[in-house]
Amino acid sequence: MRLIKVDPRALKQNPNPLRQTKSTAQADALLLATIKAVGIVQPPLITPESDGGNAYIINAGHRRVKQAIAAGLEEIDVLVEEAANDNGAMRSMVENIAFEPLNPVDQWRAIERLVALGWTEEAIGVALTLPVRQIRKLRLLANVLPAMLDHMAKGDMPNEQQLRTIAAASPDEQKEVWKKHKPSKADPQVSWWSVAQALQKTRMYARHASFGDDLAQAYGIQWVEDLFAPADEDSRYTTNVEAFLGAQHEWMANNLPKKGIIAETTNWGEVKLPPKAERVHGKPTKSDCTAMYLDREGRVQTAHYRMPEAKRPKGKAAPGTVSVPDDLGGVSKPRPDVTRKGVEIIGDYRTDALREALGRAPIEDGALMALLILAFAGQNVSVTMGGGGLYCGQSRLAKHAAVLFDGDGKLAFDMDALRIAARAMLGDVLSCRENATNSGIVSRIAGEMIGADDFLPNMGTEGFLSCLSRPALEASCKDTAVLPRQRAKDTRAALVEHFKDGRFVHSAALFAPDPTKLSAWLSSSSTVADDAGEVDDETAGIGDDPAEDDAAAFREAAE
Repeated sequence: MRLIKVDPRALKQNPNPLRQTKSTAQADALLLATIKAVGIVQPPLITPESDGGNAYIINAGHRRVKQAIAAGLEEIDVLVEEAANDNGAMRSMVENIAFEPLNPVDQWRAIERLVALGWTEEAIGVALTLPVRQIRKLRLLANVLPAMLDHMAKGDMPNEQQLRTIAAASPDEQKEVWKKHKPSKADPQVSWWSVAQALQKTRMYARHASFGDDLAQAYGIQWVEDLFAPADEDSRYTTNVEAFLGAQHEWMANNLPKKGIIAETTNWGEVKLPPKAERVHGKPTKSDCTAMYLDREGRVQTAHYRMPEAKRPKGKAAPGTVSVPDDLGGVSKPRPDVTRKGVEIIGDYRTDALREALGRAPIEDGALMALLILAFAGQNVSVTMGGGGLYCGQSRLAKHAAVLFDGDGKLAFDMDALRIAARAMLGDVLSCRENATNSGIVSRIAGEMIGADDFLPNMGTEGFLSCLSRPALEASCKDTAVLPRQRAKDTRAALVEHFKDGRFVHSAALFAPDPTKLSAWLSSSSTVADDAGEVDDETAGIGDDPAEDDAAAFREAAE
């Protein structure tokens, strides 16, 4: 590279200038005044013409040369360099960026020039310290109407999603929309949102399709590849929404499970369950039903629900219910912290967590024996005694006894099989659900004992948080960065966003029972045990000490 003096009027313009956008009159006037005052501080960069003549081409410094001519300078200093393999394209672009950042349109033009010269997107990204995603975004401009490009060059750019929508439309579609939304003297700004909305075509992605190629062909679905999408995802899509949804519906009809229905959705994308159906938020049981539906993106989703039990004849109260007089006063009761629906959700969550803990948590043999004894104290278990009584769940529980016998029908088992059977039986017996299967306080004691709290799911969801009162919702913000909002739904939305990648468990869902209720239950259990001990003493001659030892051991296991 060498420094020489030349007549600025003898220099030729670069046929592929990077900065094609015209500079403002104010910027040109400022540069002219600077050149008149102190001359050209940084010499322009030129290269000889490729044909071997004496002419030179400007690589960087077109504005400086132009204003030097305007200032009447006869000679200026310039730097001469030999032309690179890419005709100085990369050097010229870097030089321009160093002086003043190119607008996105000029950056795109420079990138396209480099690509035409054999540069890859990755190589351009390394040279310009730009992410490849940014380079691919700029290359979307190749599909944009020239009139839109001229406006974007002034600095008014759409966001990436709007640009993708515009670039995906045909030139004729862009032209029609631009006529309606192009800027005017009264409103020089463009509403790119309105432009994108007018060109928006709903895309249904192949990665969201449950159906295969056979149904895609049957419905005439042609997949289109999004060339600008990340390379690590299936970006195929179709704008034939009706065909896509039809194929999804047919797939659901062909794969509908027993007790399953195809459900519709609300305007907000929520599934519409049958009247009086109760949605199951935990793991479904065999008796629960399944609803299949399509969400807003066309994906197949499932929801489980159960129907209410048949009503009992009038005059007969259900077991365990308490009648309430009709003449109570009209004093309104404050809303509880957790609604009835929330209590039912907690029951589902607890039962699922308890069963998972019974299947996975470490339990010593002594604790396992204590849990078996504890389970039979549940309010959902009764045994037929000599003096009468009821027994429920015999067929369900008897299946676990099969592991205790060998092929000849004799009682023979190993400890591993016994442990598995014991855990499975406990999983069937112990329940926290708010219905006839509820084991009561014993399931809470068992869950606390084996650490079932660790198996509870994230409850920081819209479905559960909507079941909390405003004070309880605001109390859930404690120990978080979320501040209570003026509206409860805004607080709820902030909590859902906060916990979407974390875990929140409401204190009402923890297994530890209330100490007062636990003490009352232990006292009543001790009274029953004492009465049973007196009967045994009279009939079987059993002493007092063993009974007291058993009661003490039972309390220790429960605590």
